[in-house]
Amino acid sequence: MSEIESLFVTRLYRARLTEFGETVDAQELEASCYSIAEDDEAGQDWCEANAYPGYTSYASLTDLGWRFPIFEAVTKLLDQHVAAFVKDLCFDLDGRELKLEDLWINILPEGGSHGSHIHPHSVISGTTYVAMPEGTSALKLEDPRHAMMMAAPPRFKDVRRDLKTFIYMKPDVGDVLLWESWLRHEVPMNMSEEDRISVSFNYNWA
Repeated sequence: MSEIESLFVTRLYRARLTEFGETVDAQELEASCYSIAEDDEAGQDWCEANAYPGYTSYASLTDLGWRFPIFEAVTKLLDQHVAAFVKDLCFDLDGRELKLEDLWINILPEGGSHGSHIHPHSVISGTTYVAMPEGTSALKLEDPRHAMMMAAPPRFKDVRRDLKTFIYMKPDVGDVLLWESWLRHEVPMNMSEEDRISVSFNYNWA
């Protein structure tokens, strides 16, 4: 009798940011993102110079947890989520820890997008979602084998989820998603008239 099994599973973690009991004021977090974006001239200049369609603090302010109390609270929560994900992944950290490397804001207005990419030099990456208006884009995740499929024919549109080449995750405000940093992902164009706001981060092996 033949047998077919799935190998080399890609894990994706999804939870509520406040799952571990602490609270974060969603309105304060959103207002803080806008306030930082308005004052961050270096970030605005970088976005303009690099044709970034919106605002990101990635190249200017990645240490938000040191600067603003609400981001310090977010960081403490993220540390707990990452620890839970590490346990699921069965990582042997050899007595060391995964530590937050950087944390940054993303504001994508109508028409804004973020092309396909990975996060080199990190172990775990992720995003927590601050504003997800109706009609805004999901997170698009790519099968890591995609570049090696070569002459493989396309799959049926209704193929089961674990065989899809792309997965679209539509998180809710207050959700956190985690994945291993080698997983290619993108944010398709925001079709909403309102801003899509998120806070992304990387953890490395200290």
